[in-house]
Amino acid sequence: MAMPDPSIVRFRRAVASAYAELEGRRQEVNDLNVFPVADGDTGDNMAMTLRAVLSELDRINGQHIDEVGRGTVVDAVARAALLGARGNSGVILSQIVRGAAEELASRPGELVDPILVAAALAKAADAAYDSVREPAEGTMLSAVRAMAHRVAHELAHMRTQRLGPGVEPAAQDELLAEVLERALEAGIEAVERGPDQLPALREAGVVDAGAYGLTVIVAGVIGALRGADPPEVEHHTAPAGALHHRHGHESSRFRFCTNFAVTGRDLIASRFIPLLEEIGDSVLVVGDPKTLKVHVHTDDPDRAVALFDPVGEVSRLDVADMREQVAERDARLGGGGADAIAGCGVLAVVNGAGIAALYEGLGAHVVDGGPTLNPSTYDLLAGVHAVGAREVVLLPNSANVVLAAERAAELSEKTVRVVPTTSQQAALPALLSFDRDGTAAGNSAALEEELARVRTGGVAEAARDDAGGRFTAGDALGYVGEELMAWGTPAETLAAVMAGVADGCEVVTCISGEGAPLGRDAIERALPPGVELDHHDGGQPAWWWLLCAE
Repeated sequence: MAMPDPSIVRFRRAVASAYAELEGRRQEVNDLNVFPVADGDTGDNMAMTLRAVLSELDRINGQHIDEVGRGTVVDAVARAALLGARGNSGVILSQIVRGAAEELASRPGELVDPILVAAALAKAADAAYDSVREPAEGTMLSAVRAMAHRVAHELAHMRTQRLGPGVEPAAQDELLAEVLERALEAGIEAVERGPDQLPALREAGVVDAGAYGLTVIVAGVIGALRGADPPEVEHHTAPAGALHHRHGHESSRFRFCTNFAVTGRDLIASRFIPLLEEIGDSVLVVGDPKTLKVHVHTDDPDRAVALFDPVGEVSRLDVADMREQVAERDARLGGGGADAIAGCGVLAVVNGAGIAALYEGLGAHVVDGGPTLNPSTYDLLAGVHAVGAREVVLLPNSANVVLAAERAAELSEKTVRVVPTTSQQAALPALLSFDRDGTAAGNSAALEEELARVRTGGVAEAARDDAGGRFTAGDALGYVGEELMAWGTPAETLAAVMAGVADGCEVVTCISGEGAPLGRDAIERALPPGVELDHHDGGQPAWWWLLCAE
């Protein structure tokens, strides 16, 4: 087994400390997020970028920098940050990492010292500004540039600017901490100036989330270098009731925050920016001729992806519904609270407010499939993104949705397992034993075992006359499983389906839909002898009653 390189271990320790410090304030950073869109995910996006860097360092640990070259290591880290980035803040942070990495890689014979840190920060600031079509002052761009300017200015006053061979790691770490502490001071000052520079911040009564997050990250690195608690960074909390519609800055007029990677050859980022701006805003396209990261706010993620189909392979697609994010942020700041990040969550496709409430009562997130229960792949991706968990079990709840669900699982950056449910009611009893601390693989296997013990049925209104003359439009049609087994009046048909579904069971669940022609008393009269009724109003448009029994 290869021994870890001490240099990589030290680097990883610094990144891990930065990530831990940001994770401790992740929700605080989310709540400050009002610019460019008040979607409350800046902390999430910046943390995702750092997590990607950590994962890459874990992958290459065991190799030695002297063997693979510092350039190879920092290139791998920069690529990981790029591919792991999401949202404006995550992409800009990845470019800060890339700029610093390129400077480090360009000086393979030099130790990391104040001179090299100053050059790396300057390159990082340039890369960050270059990534944005219309840079806004008062944001994390201003913060990283202030850090670079401060370190460059302070170099002349530092007793030790260069390090030579043989320097002790502890002495190098302390010197780097001293340099970064000066950068941190400048970053904090830039955060505090933000509301004076950007009206959206001033009107909302907050500082910029990305700039604040960047200072938290730098503080974490300083703590790791000194082997001590990070220097104190003042907390910034969003005022109670600081909702996105209470200040002058309005959210994007587009719905979906769309992120994906493109791999190919001879890719030119600038070619695609005007094309994306025709279908959205907040466009970022960054990377190199082999790999691009794309971020756009649009109503049509499919068109955004299609622009790149002729030139490369699209992967790591992540789509977030910003309207839903803004509503969740508003609810949280209005006192609605926030869910903790779970190991595994559930996403269910439903139609009907009552069925949605049943799933939500069992801890699931829901996607409204519309009257025909047929959401797009991008609706499902946005739903996956919204689930507060690292892994997701996806319940399509219709045979027509299974392919779109599998495509969403394939494209999503999260680990997603599809359990191919074909009815809305089947998974409800199975979810009672769902393990939020488990994995998607374990939960999906357990759900499939539970579903094998569930019998389903339903009664719907016939839309047209039967060619064989069995029923006419308006009659009740009764199904057990997928098989049509009764037709006629609603009461008779419901009783027949009840008998088929509840055979050998003690309790049958009945979910009444929109316009169901029988009330609860009539439903109870349709029960087989000795069977109890678990009744709910589902509000589903296509089925008078959905039934299940275990």
